[in-house]
Amino acid sequence: MEDLAAELARELDSRLAAEDDALVASFPGDRRGRQPVHTVYVPADRYDADLTRTWGEQARQAMADHDAILRECLGAAADDLVPRVEDKLRREPIEDLRIDFEDGYGTRPDEVEDADVARAAKALAASQGDASRPASYGIRFKSFERPTRERGLATVVGFVDHLLAAGGRLDGFVVTLPKVTAVAQVEAMALACERIEGAHGLAPGTLRFEVQVETPQSILGPDGTALVARMIHAAPGRVVGLHYGTYDYSAFCGIAAPYQSLEHPAADHAKAVMQAAAAGTGVRLSDGSSNILPVGDTEQVRRAWALHLRLVRRSLERGFYQGWDLHPAHLPTRYAATYAFYRDGFGDAAERLQRYAARGEGGILDEPATARALADFLVRGLECGALGENEAVTASGMTVTDLTALARPARA
Repeated sequence: MEDLAAELARELDSRLAAEDDALVASFPGDRRGRQPVHTVYVPADRYDADLTRTWGEQARQAMADHDAILRECLGAAADDLVPRVEDKLRREPIEDLRIDFEDGYGTRPDEVEDADVARAAKALAASQGDASRPASYGIRFKSFERPTRERGLATVVGFVDHLLAAGGRLDGFVVTLPKVTAVAQVEAMALACERIEGAHGLAPGTLRFEVQVETPQSILGPDGTALVARMIHAAPGRVVGLHYGTYDYSAFCGIAAPYQSLEHPAADHAKAVMQAAAAGTGVRLSDGSSNILPVGDTEQVRRAWALHLRLVRRSLERGFYQGWDLHPAHLPTRYAATYAFYRDGFGDAAERLQRYAARGEGGILDEPATARALADFLVRGLECGALGENEAVTASGMTVTDLTALARPARA
């Protein structure tokens, strides 16, 4: 029987070799490295090299102006969270930045947009020497739909030209492809990246992009399939993210403006499809934004902050670890909600990892997949600053290296 098993194993290895290779290529596992907790969108005409610092200052000022409101919203955790958020806003107020040439910027004469492209690219290059610069950054340009295709291409080509000419770097650079309705548009974006790289002598794969899921066609194609799944695999190595577009998607679905929200059932359906499509591919997910700004009188700020705290927490609980922020006063609640999420779950996750290492002692026998999720929870908390290395190592009994290896294994 042993000879039969060995013979069958060799035969099946040969029979399944192509499928084994395809699985590794298409589903390599989670990408290593930090995922930002948010993406800040700034209209291109409002961007300058000092934007990260000024947003941090404005966010801290909002905290100071409305300290009592923020503490009321945070409840008993306020004394722990407020100093952590203030420290984060001094060190790294923005983790990921998009200079927006699309909806946030609008339609302008070509010469105006060309001038803003040149100015913003030079400003980005100048900002790259700043210690508080975002870890990742890029642009959103107009879509590849026929009416805006040429303008969008002119913007992305021109921006890379001006950025490199000004001595800027492309490490951490990502572009956002909006309003995607067809797999062919993703393939076209990959072609554009290849041609731009060739024109500048850049290494293949230097330019990467996110697919913005803000049309129903990207979720359900005319043939009844989930096109977003095919989009991920249409440009392997270049598609690095799926970003949900709250208001365009809702509007295209016919949802009335007062009910367009991150928590509408149509939004949850779209994001569930995105989540299933991206699982195991290394492509990261981002939720969308809230258009309710924490500005105005005391009651307006209270309502906006309470809503934002709830929406960010809701996204985190559903496995969307990133979202959009549109205003400096969103930053305090972005970080407060994120830090609270990881600190609330920290003790239980660390204890369960210790039990897992002890093979179930203590009454819980977690599966290996759950252990990976527990380790990933701690690693994400470390990466965003919610947890300290010493407390995570002490509580879990594992080094950061071991936690990371457990959280994000490569598929063999």
